[in-house]
Amino acid sequence: MRYLLMFLLCGLPMLAGAVEFNETTRSLPLGRVMQVLEDPSGSVTIADARSAALASRYTRHDKDTLNAGYSRSAFWLKVDLHYLPKDPQAQRTWLLELAYPPLDHLELYVPDGAGGYRLAGRTGDALPFASREIHQNNYLFNVDFKAGEQKTLYLRLQSEGSIQAPLTLWSSTAYLEDQPLRLYVLGLIYGVLLGMLVYNLFIYLSVRDTSYLYYIFYIASFGMYQLSVNGAAVEYFWPDNPWWANAATPFLIGASALFGSLFARSFLHTALYSRWLDRLLLMLVGTGAVVMLLSLMTSYALALRLATALALVFTVTIFVAGIKAWCCGQRVARYFIIAWSAFLIGGVVNTMMVLGYLPNVFLTMYSSQIGSAIEVALLSLALADRINAMREQQAQILFDASQKLEVLNQQLAHSNQLKDEFLATLTHELRTPMNGVIGSLELMQTVPLAGDLAQYQHTAAGSARDMMRMVNGILTLTELQAGRLSAQAQVFSLRGVLDTLRQQFQGNAQGKGLEFSIDVAGQLPDRLEGDAGKLMQCLECLLDNAFKFTHEGAVRLRVVGVPRPDGHLDLTFIVTDSGIGFAHLDEATLYQRFFQVDGSTTREYGGLGIGLAICRQLIELLGGRLTHHSEPRKGSRFQLEVAVIAVPPEPARAVELHRAPQDCTVLLVDENNVTQLVLRGMLLKLGYRVKVADSGPVALSMLQAGAFDAVLLDVPEDGFSLCCQIRALPGCAELPVIALSDSLQGGARQHCHGIGLSEQLLKPVRFELLQAVLQRRLLCPLEGESAGS
Repeated sequence: MRYLLMFLLCGLPMLAGAVEFNETTRSLPLGRVMQVLEDPSGSVTIADARSAALASRYTRHDKDTLNAGYSRSAFWLKVDLHYLPKDPQAQRTWLLELAYPPLDHLELYVPDGAGGYRLAGRTGDALPFASREIHQNNYLFNVDFKAGEQKTLYLRLQSEGSIQAPLTLWSSTAYLEDQPLRLYVLGLIYGVLLGMLVYNLFIYLSVRDTSYLYYIFYIASFGMYQLSVNGAAVEYFWPDNPWWANAATPFLIGASALFGSLFARSFLHTALYSRWLDRLLLMLVGTGAVVMLLSLMTSYALALRLATALALVFTVTIFVAGIKAWCCGQRVARYFIIAWSAFLIGGVVNTMMVLGYLPNVFLTMYSSQIGSAIEVALLSLALADRINAMREQQAQILFDASQKLEVLNQQLAHSNQLKDEFLATLTHELRTPMNGVIGSLELMQTVPLAGDLAQYQHTAAGSARDMMRMVNGILTLTELQAGRLSAQAQVFSLRGVLDTLRQQFQGNAQGKGLEFSIDVAGQLPDRLEGDAGKLMQCLECLLDNAFKFTHEGAVRLRVVGVPRPDGHLDLTFIVTDSGIGFAHLDEATLYQRFFQVDGSTTREYGGLGIGLAICRQLIELLGGRLTHHSEPRKGSRFQLEVAVIAVPPEPARAVELHRAPQDCTVLLVDENNVTQLVLRGMLLKLGYRVKVADSGPVALSMLQAGAFDAVLLDVPEDGFSLCCQIRALPGCAELPVIALSDSLQGGARQHCHGIGLSEQLLKPVRFELLQAVLQRRLLCPLEGESAGS
């Protein structure tokens, strides 16, 4: 009788509450049929849970999902299941699923067949992922039923976070069939997140807008939070780190709030239209950082509660900021509000499902993640719309600025023109006193000087020539920039040019103790037609650099040539030195203007850094090219290639034998008193008789009135015209006319080339060159070539 009474009191209620299912059942939600026991102390064992003493403490659950919130209690779930198949021979495998991955501890107890219960499975995210019976992000347990068998299952839940229990009994076949849809939808959601992240990353790299950078970090942290919540992160990213599996959730919530607040501030410009909202967002940034820190240092329960409160405040604040921005007229705020509305709707739907007000179906289960994917996509559209708005604004700004820019460009062009004219005038005016200085120093060289005075004279002459070379370089640069230079061909003596270079740099070689040689291939003709002035300026630059950067060894200039069938001659000038050399300099760097190999203020080597740039432009103007090769501490080699025309030698003419300088009278035509003084002094020092004319008409009158053996003619703007007038005078057709000019450039030369100059010398005139030219033209017994220099 006693056992019968116990059966009636305990067994009949159990039989009455059992849920029946059969082989056709696909899934059976258990939320409304299970019984729940709360264990505040967490000390109830399975024996206690199934005892008659605690039977009355179980309460039948009347919602689809148990939602105990943040509770430190342990919860026992009791489910009575009765398998009544229509076909007793039908074989089915059943799976019990608890679809809430963020549970710390979960234990399943099943009957052991001997009247007791055994632990069938223990898992949770406080344990490694390998502890799960079936490796899924949700918790799955195999449950076996025989035909007609009734079982009571007990589950014990405990967690420092929120406790929820969406419990379902699945047919294994139905569960497998349901997974592809779930995986496809989740794949689509996370694919959208990943796609938007990559898309915005590329845009950020393109536009460098910090809003995109904040948004990228927001997507990354929020996406990882979603993966952590649904268990995918535990399954794939940190399966063996239970501590981080718990800490990651509040950490990623804090990161999402931090970067989301920064994004909202930057995107909506809250600092411009709402100071209190901007400060609130800054407070959320700081709070997010604190939550991230606490998640690593304190208990999971505390960090998660703070993170949940932060998420609530953050969501409301962001939505209010969007509405405020829209009210202030920001066009991009509409996308922002729609995006956050989608996120809020998804969160509300999911919350209502958890609370039991909506059914636990796929859409409600993953509504939060679907809403977040829509939010991310819409925010990307908002960013794109912001770019369009910025482009429209920039287009208007550019249009307004272009009007002002056009005026400024005109003013700048005029200023550049004035600058070029000023530099040209300045360098031209500097040449006149520099010619006087250099000429005077040349004359001093002909006078015996004491040791110190000779050294002073040598130093002053070298410094003056260096300064003159810089002045010439600046003038050439301004003319190149203005496009006023062009190739001007003339007949010149190759060996005369090289002799000029030899005499010009011999002092440099002797002063530094260097070997200096100029080698010319023997078969090369001497009379050539080309732009000797520009060619000589390029060679001067290369030799000057060679001597400047060479302290010991040698500097060599070698000239070779290859004739063409069309009568042209490909000349190659090779300048080599044993100087310091250089490395890792491409052509764009080496030949740029104002570039110095050593550009420091205490650099050892002087110069303006424009020589090689001018040299490259001049030789390209002549149709040639300049190349180089250099090695550190081994020296450099510069190779200049240019095409010229070989000119047949002039027929020899007889001149008076044994003529002395004192037998010759030279007419000096120069309007500048300084130049007159210097040149007259040089001519008298050489022994010639000199008469001076300070203008063209005076010179023509003197030539008509008396006999002269040569004319030394300065070439101002009308100098070549005066040369042609001299040639037209009776008896002056063969008179040697030696021109003095600042450069070998001159457009008028083409007009009197046939009856033009006998020689042309560059100012400042070197004493030795003037002596050599006059000797060749007036004193030699036989003149076979006309060599220009």
